Amino acid sequence: MGTLGRAIYSVGFWIRETGQAIDRLGSRLQGGYFFQEQLSRHRTLMNIFDKAPVVDKDVFVAPSASVIGDVQVGRGSSIWYGCVLRGDVNSIRVGSGTNIQDNSLVHVAKSNLSGKVLPTVIGDNVTVGHSAVLHGCTVEDEAFVGMGAVLLDGVVVEKNAMVAAGALVRQNTRIPSGEVWAGNPAKFLRKLSNEEITFISQSAINYTNLAQVHAAENSKSYDEIEFEKVLRKKYARKDEEYDSMLGVVREIPPELILPDNVLPNKAEKALQK
Repeated sequence: MGTLGRAIYSVGFWIRETGQAIDRLGSRLQGGYFFQEQLSRHRTLMNIFDKAPVVDKDVFVAPSASVIGDVQVGRGSSIWYGCVLRGDVNSIRVGSGTNIQDNSLVHVAKSNLSGKVLPTVIGDNVTVGHSAVLHGCTVEDEAFVGMGAVLLDGVVVEKNAMVAAGALVRQNTRIPSGEVWAGNPAKFLRKLSNEEITFISQSAINYTNLAQVHAAENSKSYDEIEFEKVLRKKYARKDEEYDSMLGVVREIPPELILPDNVLPNKAEKALQK
């Protein structure tokens, strides 16, 4: 930091200290009637010790998610609302195009009954359903972990394998490619169909596209949000059939139109009309 930079930093420091001093003075003057506002200390990306998250610029990390410590997230992946990825005592690696859905927990193992130190590795184009728990395990490319499933230390979910919703997969279990495991404890249920394997890949693509919409919405300023509220109110409850009878054509503002890749069937329905 050069001389000018240090000077600007000092001025900013003085302004912030002055503001805090004024706030404390105002609180004293209010006496017993003052309200002390508690600011949230939540940080979406947080260092721990000397470890810092490495997140690709195209990743969507929801504002209420927490990515902590030695965590790497690849291009096009998404970490949804309420998720916690805590890489404090070991590392977490998330590939490209993977989605970890709302309220899921990803942690690592420093010590366990087998004495192994286990990171958590999640491959490319993986779908992890809502409220799943992944602990010191490996999920290979294009695998699927259902909602509320729990994967314990040493579990390996091979490519194109599926863990059913609510399943509890015991330590050091390997789920072979092309199989569905379910239950508590999880056991082999059946083979995956070709349609289901295709669905796993499509699910990851759908979430990558949906994440772009959420990222755009979360990046909007207050003025943009209020402007869109006015537009939605103006264009609400407009019946297309009634308008066509009257010969009225209403143009929907581009701000209210979702991209085609979010609703892939939208263009087909338009052609059918």
